[in-house]
Amino acid sequence: QVQLVESGGGLVQPGGSLRLSCAASGSIFSINAMGWLRQAPGKQRELVAHITSGGSTNYADSVKGRFTISRDNTKNTVYLQMNSLKPEDTAVYYCNAEIATATNEYDYWGQGTQVTVSS
Repeated sequence: QVQLVESGGGLVQPGGSLRLSCAASGSIFSINAMGWLRQAPGKQRELVAHITSGGSTNYADSVKGRFTISRDNTKNTVYLQMNSLKPEDTAVYYCNAEIATATNEYDYWGQGTQVTVSS
């Protein structure tokens, strides 16, 4: 069994920072791309940031220059450092990972963590 467990969400004032973590565990052979997506109330889920196994990254235009995605392959963990947070960043944030086990390769999702930016 493979699972992704997220942590680090919470309430922060505009201009503040948060760091999200997502750790993968279980019978993992390898992890390819990892990413963070978010879904605000009444809106579709959108890609926030993405990182390949080689460390190449891409970001949504709305977060470029404010958010940084990184990964620690020794810990099977992906991070999202969020700075200069804005109220429009309020959403449930989900991590996603392409994980290969001994028998298949599949997209796995975390349970989601709430980020609320409000004064």
